[in-house]
Parts: sequence; C-alpha cells; structure tokens
Amino acid sequence: MNKTVVRGITSVNSKFFHIAVVECNYFKGSKLKISAPPNSPNTDGIHIERSSFVYFSRSHIGTGDDCVSIGQGNSQVTITSITCGPGHGISVGSLGKYRNEGDVSGLVVRDCTMRETSNGIRIKTWANSPGSSAATNMTFENIVMNNVTNPIIIDQAYCPFESCAFKAPSRVRLRDIYFKNIRGTSSSAVAVMLECSRGIPCENVYLQDVHLDLAGGGHAHATSSSCKYVRVKYSGTQIPPPCS
Repeated sequence: MNKTVVRGITSVNSKFFHIAVVECNYFKGSKLKISAPPNSPNTDGIHIERSSFVYFSRSHIGTGDDCVSIGQGNSQVTITSITCGPGHGISVGSLGKYRNEGDVSGLVVRDCTMRETSNGIRIKTWANSPGSSAATNMTFENIVMNNVTNPIIIDQAYCPFESCAFKAPSRVRLRDIYFKNIRGTSSSAVAVMLECSRGIPCENVYLQDVHLDLAGGGHAHATSSSCKYVRVKYSGTQIPPPCS
C-alpha cells in the first residue's frame, strides 16, 4: 500500500497483531484506539516491517505485547504522541533472527507516555544471528515513563523463551542511537540497561537529560545503570548515574 491514511479506528482483542504495516510507503495513522488483555501474547498494537515514510500519532494502545514494534527493513518511521499501556512498550525488533534481514534507519519516537509497561523503549536483537544487518540513526525523545519495569533497554541477547543456547553474539550492528529527555519512574532498580553484542559493540549511543526515579522509593532507593559492550556519551541530567 502506498500513500495511505488510517484515522479514527478502534481495534479490540485481535488474535494477533492489530495493525500490520508491511511493504508500505507513505503510510499515516492517527487517533487509533487499540486494546487487548495484558496477558494476551503476540497482540502487538502496531507492527511495521519493510516499509518507509511511516507516521503514527495521537493514539492509545494497550495490549499483551508491544504497543508498537518496528521490525526489519524499515526507514524513515516516526512514532509520536502515543500513550502505551498495558503492554511491552515500544520496541525495535526483534532483529537478527533470520537471514537477509533489511536494515533499520531513520526512526524517531517522540512525545510518548508509557504507563505500567514491562518495557519503555527497547531495542532487541537475537544472538546467533544467521546474517548481518544494522539499526542506525534512531532517536527517542521526550518520553514519560510511569512505573515502567525496564524504561530504557538494549538487549542484544534477546531470548523470549525460558532458555536459549547462545553460541555466537548478535551480528546486528547498533549505531547512532539517541535517548533525549527520558523522565519518570521505574518499577525496577535497574532503570537503564544497555547490553550490546560482544561481537559488534554498540557505537555512538547518547543519553541526554535522563531522570528516572524508583517508583515509590526515596533517595535511599536510587535507580542504577547496567552496561555491556558499549561506551555511552552522556550530557545533562543523569539519573540513574552513568555506567562506570
């Protein structure tokens, strides 16, 4: 589909993805209401794959999976003014599971609110990738976290199962990633988790003005950061403190 506008749609209790945008160009969606029970698997609100110039705005999404998932092969995607919860947050990925996946570039997520989700902003890639790909030039800006379990997370050893045998690191290159003005509360002590690939460490990851307090806690219960295979560039306010 090309040059498509979807506005004012309500989707309730889909058995799989509520809206799937696949191989589309110049797609605009707004004023959407999407809901499914919080324990319903694979009920992503919006899934985007192999598409370009996609724009979603001013929508409310609460499901049992990702509110928005940005899959492989996307470019120039903008997600703005989305209220998410319940669900798994806004995710890039999972990437790197299959051979010949396309790159992701030019993603902007801004002015969104996460309410009691299991993740806030998440980038997830599989270990043991059968092929190489990249996700670059991604900006996450002006995001409010309200009692979110993992507000900021990069997971390059993604495993949705009870256990996975990781024989090789992820071959998805992550580069030029910007987290700006991320604020609110975390329901877990580790509010920022950046765990990159030991085979291809993350490059040019920037955190600017991050303020994530522990939900229901005081100064004696501060949040913390965890980093692997990444050197982060920090500026402005940093709560939790930067990785040492």
